[in-house]
Amino acid sequence: MQALQPNDRPDKIGIITHGSLNKGVEMKLDPAESIESVVAGTFVVIQGQRYDFFSMITDVTIDAANEDILLHPPPVRAHLLRRILQGTGTYATVTLRPMLMMENRVNAEFAEVRPVKTVPAHFSVVARATEEDVARVFGHEANRDDEGRQVYFHIGEPLGMDGIPVCLDLQRFVERSNAVFGKTGTGKTFITRLLLAGTIQTGRAVNLIFDMHSEYGLSARKEGGGFVRGLRDLFPARVQIFSLDPAGTRKRTGVSPDCEVYLYADQIEPGDILPLRDTLNLTATAAESTYALQNRFGRQWLTTLLDGDPADIAEACGAHENAVAALQRKLRVFEGYDFFRTEPSAGRQDVIEDLMETLDAGKSVVFEFGKFDDLRVYLLVANVITRRLRDRYEEKTLHYLQTRNEADAPRPLIITIEEAHKFLAPGIAHETPFGKIAREMRKFFVSLLVVDQRPSAIDEEVLSQIGTKIIAQLNDEKDIGAALVGVSGASSLRQVLASLDSRQQALVLGHAVPMPVVIRTRSYDEAFYRALRGDDAPRSFKEARSEISDLF
Repeated sequence: MQALQPNDRPDKIGIITHGSLNKGVEMKLDPAESIESVVAGTFVVIQGQRYDFFSMITDVTIDAANEDILLHPPPVRAHLLRRILQGTGTYATVTLRPMLMMENRVNAEFAEVRPVKTVPAHFSVVARATEEDVARVFGHEANRDDEGRQVYFHIGEPLGMDGIPVCLDLQRFVERSNAVFGKTGTGKTFITRLLLAGTIQTGRAVNLIFDMHSEYGLSARKEGGGFVRGLRDLFPARVQIFSLDPAGTRKRTGVSPDCEVYLYADQIEPGDILPLRDTLNLTATAAESTYALQNRFGRQWLTTLLDGDPADIAEACGAHENAVAALQRKLRVFEGYDFFRTEPSAGRQDVIEDLMETLDAGKSVVFEFGKFDDLRVYLLVANVITRRLRDRYEEKTLHYLQTRNEADAPRPLIITIEEAHKFLAPGIAHETPFGKIAREMRKFFVSLLVVDQRPSAIDEEVLSQIGTKIIAQLNDEKDIGAALVGVSGASSLRQVLASLDSRQQALVLGHAVPMPVVIRTRSYDEAFYRALRGDDAPRSFKEARSEISDLF
């Protein structure tokens, strides 16, 4: 596939007139082009003398060559005069942000994609990107790695480029923690379900999804009516359901969970209580008393607290009596839950053993809460399970490093959490297992998929470790700033974020894509289900051209 020359380019929309490496470049819009067809976030290609510059439209401006035209505009009915002035007396400029560049004088399939280190010359042609341009940059689902496994996964289409897929590099996606941000009602759950389906279909990772509202495992209701299929419906042999409320799961779906989950008091540690401070309205003194209790009573600290007299307990461990009493009162709420047990866990079903066995078999787990969709339960259970799972993955990784046997290598694990700011808030992120995973667990094959509407409430150190971000519409300036922490060219991307529609549009940037891109997210519908089953197998451009050649 040879690179297109300037005269060969379809959809030429303008030429470069101004610009700099730091601030981006400006294009004068062709008079024949309607300014209303130029959309922020659209992907274009600037053809320089030596390089193609893959760029994003970040701003659009209308101007006039003479201020008198603006002071004395032509009458509404003077159509001919308006047409004469358009492109000469009045014009439009478009601000472009070059993201990548590659040589345009070599075979395009082998041209190296590089970071932008220069700018195109004056009067370089700008054209809307073609499907081949997008595939050169973002890859294609037909591409395979050396082992024959799928690398790229179609997640959407660039704005204004219907039918042209943008792909995520799943091999890079599973290497780091990632995030889906967006205010309520912007489709975060659908985007997350799409990403999880991609990792399961390609076998790039196994997943543990803490499903607070029963939206991921089995069929779930969508806004506007109707139902969508859950991950278990799409991958019955590769997804299992663990449930705190097995009776509720059976009643809601007619399907029994694969594992009924029970939580024992001696499995809970003080660090699991810290994220509940705000939810339970605990004082800092009461929360810190948990450590004194653990130092005195060991694994039985919580059972002792729930069953004992606060005065005796406080005296025995040197804690403040009122703090112990308040802690006891707040934590006794869990005694009313069916899944909570105070007897010793030894010799009984251990959810971690079941989880590890399932994950080692290459199966993902959707952890349902059913009727226990209480934030207190979600925070406690997710912390207890994740802390112990993290310890097991550390053990498995150290064993693998000792043996150097690939059969001992842990499968990459992605842990999905919603309401992530509750686990990763400043002040507690370093205490929770999720904070450690975000900062350090990449080398132990564990990463997070953070789903949240309040990125500004997440610890900045954690945000800086996020590899790939899918950002739907955000309105709060603090949230927008937090979502773009550590991103170069954040000021221009702010404008792009501000222009997103409230549904099915998102900005994708980070480790798993070569450049930021605004997409209309792929629909999670029957066409998607068929594609996962292989009914709509993707073809490379070589395969498509070969078929056309054979046909004619």
